[in-house]
Amino acid sequence: MSEINRQWLLKERPTGMVGPEHFERVDAPLPEPDLAAGQVLVKTLMLGFDPAMRGWLVDEPSYLPPVAVGEPMRASGVGQVVASENPDLPVGTLVQGLLNWQDYSIGDPNGLIPPTPLPEGTPPELALSVFGVTSLTAYFGLLDVGAPQAGDTVLVSGAAGATGSVAAQIARIKGCRVIGIAGGQEKCNWLLEACKLDAAIDYKREDIATRLGELCPDGINVFFDNVGGDTLEAAIGHMADFGRIALCGGISVYNDETPRPGPNNLMYLVSRRIRMQGFIVLDYMDRAQEAIDDLTAWVLNGEIAWREDIQEGFDNIPATLQRLFDGRNVGKQLLKLAEPG
Repeated sequence: MSEINRQWLLKERPTGMVGPEHFERVDAPLPEPDLAAGQVLVKTLMLGFDPAMRGWLVDEPSYLPPVAVGEPMRASGVGQVVASENPDLPVGTLVQGLLNWQDYSIGDPNGLIPPTPLPEGTPPELALSVFGVTSLTAYFGLLDVGAPQAGDTVLVSGAAGATGSVAAQIARIKGCRVIGIAGGQEKCNWLLEACKLDAAIDYKREDIATRLGELCPDGINVFFDNVGGDTLEAAIGHMADFGRIALCGGISVYNDETPRPGPNNLMYLVSRRIRMQGFIVLDYMDRAQEAIDDLTAWVLNGEIAWREDIQEGFDNIPATLQRLFDGRNVGKQLLKLAEPG
C-alpha cells in the first residue's frame, strides 16, 4: 500500500463551465480511520461521474453540503477495504459509496452514505452503472414521482444518459409509449434499437416543441426531466391534463454564469392540473433493495440495455467530469483507477 494519497482538491468555485482548472492535484499522507470505532480505509478502484456533481460545487445549502474549497472533490465510487477491524467490512471487501477524488478514503459505517459491500461477483462498473445510484434514481423518480400507467405517453429528456435511459426503459416495461430526447443521431439510434423506445428526438437537429406536437397529439402524461431550460418549457407546453413531471436534474443550466429566466408557461400547470415535483434519490435509500431486485430481474431477462464510458488514470479525473457537460460521454461515465487486489 502506497504511503502517499493522491488527491484532486477543489481549487476554486467555478463560474460558468466547470473544468480541470478548478481543481488542484496534491500528494497527501494516508488518512487515518478510527478502526476501533468501525471505520475502514478504502482504496479507490473506480469513480462514477454524474451531472449532480456540478451542484455540489455551488456554495449554497442543498441536500448535501457543498464541497469546500481545499477539500477533495466528492464522487460515487467503488473501492476495496485495505485496513479494518470491522467484522462486517473485513480487509479485501469491495464496497461502494460516496468516495472522493483520491486514492484512499475513510469509510464510516455511521456516515451519511456508508460503504456498502458489493454483492459477490459484481464487477465495479456494473455496481456504478446499471445497478448504481443513477438506476435507483430512474426507478424511484419514474415510478413513485411520475407514476406512469400502462398506455401513458412518457417523455424522457437526457434519454441516452445513465439515468434517462433506465427511466425510459422502465416506462416501456410498464407498458407505456416512450419518447426519448437525446443529442445526435447515434444516441437516438441506440434508444430506438437497443432500448426499444417508440420514438427519439435529436435536439441537435430537430425542434423539440415541433416534434412533440407531431408525436404527442394527445399530450404527454409523464415527463422525466434531466435537462431543464428550454426542454422543460417545451414539454410543459405539450403536457396532457393531469400530467406528471418528475424533475430529476437540469444539466442544460448547471454551468450558466447567471440564472436564466424560468419556463414562461408555468400557468399550464394550473389550467391543465399538472403536478411537477423534484426528488432526491437519498429519500428512497431505505427501499434500495426493492429497486435492485427489479433491476436485476430486468437485466437478466434482457429488458434493459445500458452503456458504460470508462476512462482511465488519476490525472484524467477532472477532464472526465467535463465530458458530461460536453456531451462526449456515452452512457454512464466512469473512470478506472485500479484493479481489486
